[in-house]
Amino acid sequence: MKKLFISQPMRGKSDAEILATRQKAVDMAKERLGEDVEVIDSFFQSAPADARPLWFLGKSLELMATADLVFFATGWQQMRGCRIEHQSAVDYGIETMYE
Repeated sequence: MKKLFISQPMRGKSDAEILATRQKAVDMAKERLGEDVEVIDSFFQSAPADARPLWFLGKSLELMATADLVFFATGWQQMRGCRIEHQSAVDYGIETMYE
């Protein structure tokens, strides 16, 4: 079973919207791979109240390092963190797919 990391815009989105996009990513990845995937949980619902954007990015990159596949949700190009995650995935040879 491959590990899936999901990179998605979250600013201004409800938890329900974020979770719906994550489910879509899982469904698309399973279809592409022809097998189940293990989702790497990078939706930090219990992050420290004073966490800064770089805290989230650092945690995300740490988790992404264990991924076999990274899914980029619509709008990733407009978000700093998603762009950095994308460049990292490309530079380090992690397979990518796009919504």
